[in-house]
Amino acid sequence: MGDVTRLLLTGATGFVGRAVLSQARAQGLEVVAVTRGTPPAAWTEAGVIPCCADLADPAAIPVLRAALRGVGAVIHCAAHLGSDEGAVTAATTLGTRHLLAAMAGQSARLVLVSSIAVYDYTKLAPGGTVTEATPLEQPDTARDAYVAGKLRQEAMCRDAGHPLWILRPGAIFGEGRTWNAHLGVSLGPLLIAMGQGGELPLAHVDHVARRLVRAAGIAPQGVEVLNLVDADRPDRARFLRAHRLSGWPRLVLPLPWPVVLPVARLLAPLGPRLPGLLREPVLRARILPLRYDARALVRRLGPLDQPRFEALMAAALKEGAA
Repeated sequence: MGDVTRLLLTGATGFVGRAVLSQARAQGLEVVAVTRGTPPAAWTEAGVIPCCADLADPAAIPVLRAALRGVGAVIHCAAHLGSDEGAVTAATTLGTRHLLAAMAGQSARLVLVSSIAVYDYTKLAPGGTVTEATPLEQPDTARDAYVAGKLRQEAMCRDAGHPLWILRPGAIFGEGRTWNAHLGVSLGPLLIAMGQGGELPLAHVDHVARRLVRAAGIAPQGVEVLNLVDADRPDRARFLRAHRLSGWPRLVLPLPWPVVLPVARLLAPLGPRLPGLLREPVLRARILPLRYDARALVRRLGPLDQPRFEALMAAALKEGAA
């Protein structure tokens, strides 16, 4: 971990945050773990320093400023994962603004957990490759509030002037979260499968955590951006075969996305009132058959020993059922 012995972690009770906390402690790092409520009982162990603060509240700024003493890196996981505009404004936008205000004048580097969702998938053709150079959407015209919030979050962190990693995970999976939005529409036991070929941009939560902690220990060259995806990225058919060990989906109805695309274009004047996959930008972002380039990730943060996708999915399903 180089010169970093203590981290500050936001979103420490979330899906990714819990994995980061576990990984950082396994490496012997002290962690200032930020939570809005009562700290979990497990945090009483040595090396975990609870920090109670609601990032959406300006009152969090002095609390965070005091908690940053001795911190070498901040891993910022906190954000709203849905598309509720008010919740995104509070948790993602204001939360980041207040964290950056607390960091003003501090020397800690910043590791931002963004999302691979920020790319403009309307600029890609079927079979194209997503890289760190793929064009981004724009906040004011983004396809949903979540993407707009992530784009604004990235811009704020860039403007703050800290040494900055922007890490953009794909669809994160693991125990308790095995499904993702890149397959189609679920209706009870039925999956309407709109996607056919292409890779799924999967990233196991433990792999994401290891990458985040590793980045915290490496000084970025100004602002560096990396997409976080696993080395073994299944296509949709392979994913479904593995996930059916859970008993779901029981039935799969193929509905190729090119069939849905004309309908989405016809209904475009209805705008955000439409369900997600009936809006062309959302349909393309989730279903377009694409590839994902992880060479920059390996070059900057090094390789990871990663089991095959089927082993990871089987373990996640087994642990989730236990």
